[in-house]
Amino acid sequence: MRIENSFIPVSGVGETTERKLWKAGATDWDSFDPSHVGPTTGERIEAFIDTARDRLDREDSRFFGERFPSSELWRCYENFRDDTVFFDIETTGLSPERDDVTTVSFHRDGDTTTLVRGDDLTAGNLREQLDGSLLVTFNGASFDVPFLEESFDLDIDTPHIDAMYAAKKVGLSGGLKAIEPEVGIERDRPDISGRDAVRLWREHERGQDGSLETLISYNREDTVHLQTLLDEVTDRLHDQTFVE
Repeated sequence: MRIENSFIPVSGVGETTERKLWKAGATDWDSFDPSHVGPTTGERIEAFIDTARDRLDREDSRFFGERFPSSELWRCYENFRDDTVFFDIETTGLSPERDDVTTVSFHRDGDTTTLVRGDDLTAGNLREQLDGSLLVTFNGASFDVPFLEESFDLDIDTPHIDAMYAAKKVGLSGGLKAIEPEVGIERDRPDISGRDAVRLWREHERGQDGSLETLISYNREDTVHLQTLLDEVTDRLHDQTFVE
């Protein structure tokens, strides 16, 4: 599924109308004809397509982030795949007011970077790493994003796909590690929980060798697997949604 297959960003066009368009042969913007719908809706769709083509040429993901329903932002992934930032944070607890971010890993276009508290985990470096077309997290809408915003005085407004909710749309529920085996992901190391991540950071603070390296490896693995998960979920959503 690509942005060009979609009509639901248009005011007055819902999933039912969109499916009718697809069934009538208007499976993308190029194949749309105003005769497929009423005159007012047709004018709206044509106006949207004219504007959207230009915004897509400019790679203006924020334009589409503002117009797609949040539950349908997954449709933008294929267009912006190479500039999508997958990220995951580790913390010392659940409260941004009392607890600290310890590591943040980012995965984009095959490269993975980890920022570490007390070293290079700064607001400036976070802004640089988060500067992509799309952001992808797992449960990040309620945890990772607000935690970073509060802890580093950031305003993260890049279009954001929370893969946890996307996965639920195809029947995959639970935590990231519970879902991974269902999409063929195998871990290279024994499972480490959020509680273990806190323990590893405390051990690192006490000077225990290897603790930080284990924590970083765990954090990076979560981030890399997030892309594998979204690839599978968007494929399933396409098969579940698109009518040709």
